Amino acid sequence: MTDQNDRQTAEDHYYAALDFVADGDHQAAVAEYQKSLSADPTFTEAMHGMSRALQDLGRFDEAIAVAKRIAEFDPDDVLAHTSLSVLYQKKGMIPEAEEEGNKARVLGWKQQLKKPGV
Repeated sequence: MTDQNDRQTAEDHYYAALDFVADGDHQAAVAEYQKSLSADPTFTEAMHGMSRALQDLGRFDEAIAVAKRIAEFDPDDVLAHTSLSVLYQKKGMIPEAEEEGNKARVLGWKQQLKKPGV
């Protein structure tokens, strides 16, 4: 478990990464996401950002590794499975893309069913 200072450091680097993404500097964003995750290795928001920045840089294998890590930390994370589906599709790995897409859909349905009034 990370302490409050580690989490604050992680968030500071995460927001710096978002600024770099907004400026179109994905390489600098990846460096900030790495610093964020060094401070708090469980910070899934930073993992999501890093996976997307790596995708934008065409570094699909690295992006897949990060997205898989998110799914390990939170198996019910719909976005992790959606990201994996997109990344696999970009690599031409269609069966894997379809499998992850299906996981994302099922998780989405389960989350919808948990909502009151549904």
